[in-house]
Amino acid sequence: MISAALTDTLAKWLDHKRALSGAADNTLKAYQTDVLGFLAFMTQHHGGGLGLAPIAAITTRDMRSWMAHERGRGVGARSLARSLSAVKSFYRWLSEREEFEPTAVLSTRAPKFQKKLPRPLAEDAAAAMLDTIGNQAREPWVAARDTAVITLLYGCGLRISEALGLTGADAPLPAVLRIMGKGGKERIVPVLDVARAAVDAYVAQCPYPLEPAGPLFRAVRSGPLSPRAIQKVMAQTRMLLGLPATATPHALRHSFATHLLSAGGDLRTIQELLGHASLSTTQAYTAVDSARLMEVYDKAHPKA
Repeated sequence: MISAALTDTLAKWLDHKRALSGAADNTLKAYQTDVLGFLAFMTQHHGGGLGLAPIAAITTRDMRSWMAHERGRGVGARSLARSLSAVKSFYRWLSEREEFEPTAVLSTRAPKFQKKLPRPLAEDAAAAMLDTIGNQAREPWVAARDTAVITLLYGCGLRISEALGLTGADAPLPAVLRIMGKGGKERIVPVLDVARAAVDAYVAQCPYPLEPAGPLFRAVRSGPLSPRAIQKVMAQTRMLLGLPATATPHALRHSFATHLLSAGGDLRTIQELLGHASLSTTQAYTAVDSARLMEVYDKAHPKA
C-alpha cells in the first residue's frame, strides 16, 4: 500500500503542475494515473508499504522491472514512454524537495516507437468539407453555425476547444484573435475574411441572444455547443464525401498547417500560429509534406 505521505506528495506535485504550467484537468488525470501505476508496482515489487525513503532509493534494476512488467501486460511503447515521462517529471520535482539523487529514474531510456504523422485532408477534400458541412442540418442557423466552426478550424488552425471557447464578446471577429491554448499559452491568430463572414452569417441567424460572457456557438437547445456535436456532423459529412475516418475536426488543424507549409510557409511562423511549445512538434508537418511529395512523385514520374 502506498503510504499516506507519498499520496500527499503526489497530490502536491499535481497542484504544482496545475499552478506552474496550467495543465488541463485531463492532462493532470493522466499524470496521476501514470505515476500511481508506477508507485503501485514498486510497492508490490518491494513487498510492502512504499514511503518517501524507499522511493528515493529506487535503482536502475527496479526501473527495468517496471518497464518489463508494463510491456508484459500489453502496454504499447508510446503509452509506456508517456508514463515514463510523467514519472521522470514527478521524480525531478520530488528530488529537489527531498534532496536525493534521481539518476536511476531520469537516466532510464524511453522505448522507441514510430511517431504517428498528422493525417491532414487534401486541399480539395478540405474545400469539399467546408462546402458540404452545412447540408447536414435541418435548420439554416445550425447549418451556418456548423460551417462557421469548421471554417475556423481549417482557416485559423484552431483546436475545437478553442473555437468553442469563443464568447459573444468575440463577435464580430476581429482581424486577429488572441487565443489561450494549452498550458495557458497565448497566441495571436490572423482571421481570414471567409472565417469572419462565416461567423457573421451564423450570428445573424442564431435565434438565441449572444451574451458577451456567454458562448458564441450555441447548441440547438440554447446551451453551449459541445465538441461531440461537431464531431458527429463532420462524421456524417465525411461519409457523404467518401473521406476516411481520419477526417476529424482535429484533422482540419493539421490540414491548416500542412497546406500552409505546402504554400511556402516557414516552420517558425506555423509554430506560432498553432501555439506549439516546441518546434519539433511542428516539424512533423515537414514529414507529412515530404510523404505527400513522394507519393505524387511515384505516381507521376515517367520512370516510376
